[in-house]
Amino acid sequence: MSSKHQDFTPVVDLTIPSGAGPTRQKKPRYVTLTPPCSNVCPAGENIREWLSAAQAGDYHKAWEILTAENPMPAVHGRVCYHPCEQGCNRGQVDDSVSIHAVERFLGDLANKENWAFKKIRPDSGKKILIVGAGPSGLSAAYHLARLGHEVEIFEAGPIAGGMMHFGIPAYRMPREELAQEVARIEALGVKIVTNHKVTDLLEEMELGSFDAAYIAIGAGMSRRVDIPARDAVQVLDAVNLLHDTSDGHPPLLGRRVIVYGGGNTAMDAARTAKRLGAAETMIVYRRDREHMPAHDFEADEAMAEGVKIKWLTTIKEIQGSELTVERMEIDETGRPQPTGEFDTLSADAVVLALGQQTESTFLNKVPGLVFSSNGTVVVGPNQMTDVPGVFAGGDMVPGDQSVTIATGHGKKGARHIDAWLAGTTYQEPLPTDIVTFDKLNLPVYSDADSSEQAEVSAKKRVENFGEVLSGLTEEEARYEAQRCYSCGDCYECDNCLAACPEGAIIKLGRNRGYTVDWDKCTGCSVCYDQCPCHAIDMIMEARPNV
Repeated sequence: MSSKHQDFTPVVDLTIPSGAGPTRQKKPRYVTLTPPCSNVCPAGENIREWLSAAQAGDYHKAWEILTAENPMPAVHGRVCYHPCEQGCNRGQVDDSVSIHAVERFLGDLANKENWAFKKIRPDSGKKILIVGAGPSGLSAAYHLARLGHEVEIFEAGPIAGGMMHFGIPAYRMPREELAQEVARIEALGVKIVTNHKVTDLLEEMELGSFDAAYIAIGAGMSRRVDIPARDAVQVLDAVNLLHDTSDGHPPLLGRRVIVYGGGNTAMDAARTAKRLGAAETMIVYRRDREHMPAHDFEADEAMAEGVKIKWLTTIKEIQGSELTVERMEIDETGRPQPTGEFDTLSADAVVLALGQQTESTFLNKVPGLVFSSNGTVVVGPNQMTDVPGVFAGGDMVPGDQSVTIATGHGKKGARHIDAWLAGTTYQEPLPTDIVTFDKLNLPVYSDADSSEQAEVSAKKRVENFGEVLSGLTEEEARYEAQRCYSCGDCYECDNCLAACPEGAIIKLGRNRGYTVDWDKCTGCSVCYDQCPCHAIDMIMEARPNV
């Protein structure tokens, strides 16, 4: 026989008894996989699990599961841009689960009921300094305190909260709810020293006998831009506008206000100007809406409140109350290009909202620190700088900036600091597979539209800084939680138990799951096919070595 030909006759292994029935090639295995919501959550919340507790009506347990990762649900339920909902599998059927609304409900309920945090480890005898009482610093302090460490936060401002307090308008982040969540972290034993600006980090660490430090200064400085201005009207930056307004000292802006920029801060500045009495508020932005960095709902809400947006326009010069602006066009790469066509606008005040950066010059005294081009601090995978014991996170490190990202950095930094103090290395758990929409068996589900938070009318919103959303009732929050598909985690629906033709599935009792009688299982995969949330995988049957 030619060597090019092969004998494809199957070889029967007579040493393996097959019995009279079918031979099992694969067998079912119960698994817990990663849902898409948690996969994209910057704070790393166990969303599926706290939604499960909430849908059962155990709100305190839901809050405990949530706050194991994120100590400020009342804040994040309001200001987070909820990327979790963009990944929610339910969104491909009707509407994504309103995760942020349920999170806010739990946070507000905790404030109402005065629920308290608990430490999970006894005192360690270690002491950590945190610079900055914004979201990253507060998150790191909370997690470190829970792990038994003594924590002090030095905050340059007069109140804790950072940009959550001074950079986010009260109509989005009511101050009372923020203060309550900060107070709960303090009650865990965290000491916050306000009006204490750190100018020499190493000296502070030595004087306070700190074993480690976490730098969490927020991006509180506006980026500069060179615009020729002669006898110009009032020109101020958005960060100062929002800060001074929050501090109770809003500037006088006049009737006509132009905000220059296209990010979320620009939207906040324009909406704030309306509430301060501006009759005409316009955002000038050099790109179109498709390339705008602000979230769509931010722009929609601003325009609903009467803010006008002049797209594809850039300011070239300010002379008196007149602004010379140039029309732009978007090239094939999405970048704006000048057209040479000019217009004239008039304003009583111009607010610059062109991005923020951190004030990190005080760290120049620390030998060995490495800085990036924008002034942030370079850190390793464990968030430690090149100086042993000095860690950094939030706006202080390169990357995207948001309250939730900063909060996630704080948690991660705390775990690495805890490990470093113990002389070990913290290892993130290996992620499991993500449950995408195509892995679900959805016929068992029925459509159920999401609950919507009641919204104050645009006309009334601009009259004051009252909160624009009223949140969910308990009935609405529980209904919304029940819309979760529990992607990748068994919720004991008994579909596998009912579907198995051999009676091989055995229920172990409430909240204990199932097991398989391998003497009865034929590997037919009916249980796998009937599992709605993909909590069962089919794996190859192991064969004995012969």
